[in-house]
Amino acid sequence: MKKMITFALAVLGLLCASQVKAQVNFGVKGGLNVTNMSFSESVFDASNQTGWFVGPTVKISLPLVGLGVDASALYDYRAADVTVENESQKVKQQQLAIPVNLRYGIGLGDVASVFAFAGPQWGINVGDSEFKWNDSSSYSLKKSNFSVNLGFGATLAKHLQVTANYNIACGKSADANWQKVSEKISKSDKSHNNSWQIALAYFF
Repeated sequence: MKKMITFALAVLGLLCASQVKAQVNFGVKGGLNVTNMSFSESVFDASNQTGWFVGPTVKISLPLVGLGVDASALYDYRAADVTVENESQKVKQQQLAIPVNLRYGIGLGDVASVFAFAGPQWGINVGDSEFKWNDSSSYSLKKSNFSVNLGFGATLAKHLQVTANYNIACGKSADANWQKVSEKISKSDKSHNNSWQIALAYFF
């Protein structure tokens, strides 16, 4: 993880150093996500649910043909219905997501271009972190998390950008603890919250 952070900072440093030559466009980005709360064993029963995200974004086109960087600061809302001992509760993950993606695109004339992208994302929890059913059953989100984006997209008429990507959690997103009252069995596990995301951005 330290190597990824160092790499991202180095990329941003190069961008700042070459900002005179680079083309910078600011915009607004929003979209939908579908989150999968995965466990290594059957502790909770979680059903996927659609969430959303929105926030400012910047697109930097580098002097090298086809290369660029996208960065955003997004309010990201994810949720899932979790069932423990036939009791259900909606677990909400609200975070400030900061993705920084390296992009490589191919032009399709003056009207459109297609591109693939990948990069790290940092998430800072800004909502509730503890979800309890009783004294021994709980789901606790981390205060921050690190993940990686892999995706592709298209730019239309230089202002509109449509993307689809998979956000992969690196390390645990939350800790789950559960005691099955009927059998007096206690279990614990780590959750890894991965998401499919579809986004639309408009650049000014």
